[in-house]
Amino acid sequence: MHQLALYLQIYLRLKTISIFTNNSGQREVMRLQRTLKQQVSFEGIGLHTGRNARVCLKPAPRDTGIIFMRKDKDLAIKASASYVTDTAFATTLGFNGAKIRTVEHLLATLAGLGIDNLIIEVYGSEIPILDGSSMELTSLILKGGIAKQSKKRPYIRILHPILLSDGQAEIAALPHNGRHITYRIHFNHDLLGEQNLSIELTEENFAAEIAPARTFGFLKDVEYLKANGFARGGSFENAIILGEGGVLNGSGLRFKDEFVRHKILDLMGDLSLLGYPIYGHIVANKSGHTTNLKFLKKLLAHPENWEFMAEANHVETPVYI
Repeated sequence: MHQLALYLQIYLRLKTISIFTNNSGQREVMRLQRTLKQQVSFEGIGLHTGRNARVCLKPAPRDTGIIFMRKDKDLAIKASASYVTDTAFATTLGFNGAKIRTVEHLLATLAGLGIDNLIIEVYGSEIPILDGSSMELTSLILKGGIAKQSKKRPYIRILHPILLSDGQAEIAALPHNGRHITYRIHFNHDLLGEQNLSIELTEENFAAEIAPARTFGFLKDVEYLKANGFARGGSFENAIILGEGGVLNGSGLRFKDEFVRHKILDLMGDLSLLGYPIYGHIVANKSGHTTNLKFLKKLLAHPENWEFMAEANHVETPVYI
């Protein structure tokens, strides 16, 4: 039996009462929508293309959502699971032949800081990798300032457990009084081995515990990746590189369990493509971009497991584009 299937069985045996409470039996989690106070921008090399790109983050009206603009193609691409065209080693959005690669770190930053409405102008085909984490992006957005908008932010609330098994990878969503992620990774490597982390998703926890975690890769895979169009911009400056003996970066690790923290970062970015925050407990085991997107599709296909909460705390029918 898969680990998460066993976890779900235990959960169902222990579940006796609803975990959402407030004065009327419902916990109030709805907040005002947010955008940036002012435009900010950054530039750098793409992890996979190895090419330079520039990105401008611009404030957007309420209910806009997150919209990418390929300025060289004059084309808009909504940050939505419907527009994912590739999940090999990164998440790629595309429309009418135009693509934007490696969107997950930026999307995770927006989700982690609660930015709901934004126009992202991209001058290039890939979001710059920066230092391989979301630390610089978090600092940039906080420097630009966050503006509250005059309408509440809808969200998805998990009502019943839902599980996806995808080979050796698994993801489940459970009812929870908030937003929580538990993640397990396991690699056949002496330093990595198995790592686990469980964390409540707040803006403060994201900035301190998840955003600084960098992407990672194995030295033995570098030549293969580059020969197949990946990691052409990778370096010790933007990724943790692991050799047989351990971490090859002179700077070492930012956290002992930096690897599982980065996998949570990736998962947050991918889950944000639902278009609404998920209030529940996400449990992931050895998942990656492909499994993350399969899970979103399964979640959308089973609306009996969740409800859409909008302004005035009543249930509405969500709109997915």
